[in-house]
Amino acid sequence: MANKTGIKIKGLLVLFIMLITILTSFDAYADGVESNRKERNFIRKGNSLYEQKRYAETEVECKKALEANPNSELATYNLALSLLNQSNASNAKDDNNPTKQASQMLSNLAATTSDPILASKSYYNLGNIHFQQEQYDQSIEMYKNCLRRNPNDDNARENLRLAQKKKQQQEQQQNNQQEQQDKQEQQQDKQNKDQDQQQQDNKEQQDKEQEQQQNQQNTQQNSQQGMSQENIEQILKAMQNAEQNTQQRVKEENAKEEKVRVQTEKNW
Repeated sequence: MANKTGIKIKGLLVLFIMLITILTSFDAYADGVESNRKERNFIRKGNSLYEQKRYAETEVECKKALEANPNSELATYNLALSLLNQSNASNAKDDNNPTKQASQMLSNLAATTSDPILASKSYYNLGNIHFQQEQYDQSIEMYKNCLRRNPNDDNARENLRLAQKKKQQQEQQQNNQQEQQDKQEQQQDKQNKDQDQQQQDNKEQQDKEQEQQQNQQNTQQNSQQGMSQENIEQILKAMQNAEQNTQQRVKEENAKEEKVRVQTEKNW
């Protein structure tokens, strides 16, 4: 009898545990259903706002949907689109820029989702972001990834063609700029060489003129010295001539006096 009572109690305990488990699972299921319902309502309202181009309000509804279900891929994708429409993708410079945030969301979503269509759309929008930033290599790769998930996406195919054309134009422009820069550098080198040669020619001319001027000065000095020596010799010669003339006159006068004296003695 005691054993039967114990069996009944144990059986009731097991039944009670099963009931609690069922009720807990039901509550969890009910909460999940409620969360899914809220998520769908927020997404539906966000989509309506998005169509009205009320992107800031769309952002709010998408965040509410993510609060109801943090793993909601659709809410994440819609949030990224709402952010993209509130920012200029070409000015995505910092982490606080909406485009930067949207790009990160789309990259994560494209890499993790099992839905090929959602992945395709994520890659498509990533391609648009890179295209607007003139990052054509990355843009081309994103459009190709989009077409790998959805080969029927004509918009992605057309954008891929445009990105490839833009890349060619960009490369051509870069080549032209490089050629122009090389040409300018060559012209500058030539100007520098011409300027150096001109400076060297000017210096040689100045040295030549200075040498000529020095030679002229030396010639003038030598000429002046020569004239001075000649003058000195002329003066000395004149003095000698004057002295000789004086001596000659003295001799002549002495001769006259001697003659007179002789004649006088004779008369006597």
